[in-house]
Amino acid sequence: MSRQSDRPALIHPARPLIILASLGLAVVVLVWRAVDLQVLDKAFLQSQGDARHLRVVRIAAHRGMITDRHGQPLAISTPVDSVWANPQVLVAAGEQWRLLGPELARLLELDVDYLWQRIMSRSGREFVYLKRHVHPERAQRIMALGIPGISLQREYRRYYPAGEVAAHVVGFTNVDDQGQEGIELAYDDWLRGLPGSKRVLKDRLGHIVEDVESISDPQPGKDLRLSLDLRLQYLAYRELKTAVRLHRARAASALILDARSGEVLAMVNQPAYNPNRREGLRSERYRNRAVTDVFEPGSTVKPFTVAAALEAGRFRPDTRIDTAPGYFRVGRNTIRDVVNYGRIDVTTVIQKSSNVGASKIALALPAERLWGIFSGVGFGSLTGSGFPGEVSGLLTDYWRWHDIERATLAFGYGLSVTALQLAQAYAVLAADGHLRPVSFLALQEPPPGRQVMAAATARQVVAMMESVVTRQGTGHLARVRGYRVAGKTGTVQKSGRDGYSDERYVSLFAGVAPASDPGLVMVVVIDEPRGGEYYGGRVAAPVFANVMTGALRLLGIAPDDVPAARHRVAVAEVM
Repeated sequence: MSRQSDRPALIHPARPLIILASLGLAVVVLVWRAVDLQVLDKAFLQSQGDARHLRVVRIAAHRGMITDRHGQPLAISTPVDSVWANPQVLVAAGEQWRLLGPELARLLELDVDYLWQRIMSRSGREFVYLKRHVHPERAQRIMALGIPGISLQREYRRYYPAGEVAAHVVGFTNVDDQGQEGIELAYDDWLRGLPGSKRVLKDRLGHIVEDVESISDPQPGKDLRLSLDLRLQYLAYRELKTAVRLHRARAASALILDARSGEVLAMVNQPAYNPNRREGLRSERYRNRAVTDVFEPGSTVKPFTVAAALEAGRFRPDTRIDTAPGYFRVGRNTIRDVVNYGRIDVTTVIQKSSNVGASKIALALPAERLWGIFSGVGFGSLTGSGFPGEVSGLLTDYWRWHDIERATLAFGYGLSVTALQLAQAYAVLAADGHLRPVSFLALQEPPPGRQVMAAATARQVVAMMESVVTRQGTGHLARVRGYRVAGKTGTVQKSGRDGYSDERYVSLFAGVAPASDPGLVMVVVIDEPRGGEYYGGRVAAPVFANVMTGALRLLGIAPDDVPAARHRVAVAEVM
């Protein structure tokens, strides 16, 4: 037995061949598989790899810039990064996410629990925004954390250098750079750019490692030049805000038009808002009251009542009207003046703002004649500005008027207008009877306009309105040193459920300057002043004076109320 156990085992002679054949077959299979993967199935595998790592990404296009008429920026787009995540990759990161999550939340200025819930609730998705419009420097610090599934997307954020000074005109965009209010909304198609796209290669963490090819280049939006003069805008904003604080008013509006072109040179409202910080903003702050809010214009329409009388040929500036004893009955209603002015001429009706005188003038005219002037200067119609949300006000048809309605319409009750409409109407007087559409864009040349009253009539009314801004008139606080000013005050009782209130007023002043050759039109509206004063001549007229003083000098308009200037005007009139 021991000898047999010591004898060596015999190896089958075919066994080495079998092993070698097996190894050879394995090599052949591997080579074939390699050829199959690298050559035959290359397109399929490449597409599978591309599907996992090759992506088409959007290239943001910046929005066009908005400037004032002199090129000062009012709205510009700055590059920012938005942080997004792939929840599937992020959740799979496990321990790394748990360690770095608190630091990510801190950089994003988010609560860590909120961030975790946001990701987990969208765990089935491949894309979710974590924070939009992050400063590029902060975005790079976030990416330096190296958290899988966190990526950046380049976008643009709108910035408004003038802040709340021009906010009501310029408006603002939303987080997706789409216009929401004001000029941003009205000209959104013009300002908005066309995004481009490119194909990129991403690593396993979702980071772009290589730009493969450009598919389409982004096309930036087109710039827009407004008619606003930022210098006048700042001036009007400052003075209006001061007046609102002084009189503790509920709201206010002020605007300046170029009398020759209809361009809006300044438009401000109170309360205002900062479009760069809109957290918790209420809609009542960002609407442009000068074009959306209507009011009864009160005595500021008396110049147009007088214009209708002059156009009819029934009255002249020196025609006498008996306003005694200071009140006037129309049916069962009584129209009153502040005092008994007695027998006065038409010019004094405007100067003293006589309701009785204006009513008697209106009742002496055909209703159609009065309606024709009011409608002709733009009351009851849009101004043609194209501003979003603009309203047309209300001017009823003349065939519906009774005597009392015609009488009260003569001094501004029974119709409603916006501040912009009222300014456009005064621009008709300043432009020798031409009605021009209002423009928020800078114009190369003034539009031709439409003649709605005789040039002589417009000049006579402007001359009569100069008496309002004398010491004997109701608007003497609107005087501008060195310039002749023509204007009209208005003090309007506000109506409510129980009729007209004795405690709630709208204070108004509308005027043109310089009166010898009107270049600027300005309207000031102070809603519900509560500082003790409420008359338009005491509340709104000083705002007009302060703003117009600066505006005339900033624009280099020559004074017309100095001795030499008065002499030149007198000589020109004689010639």
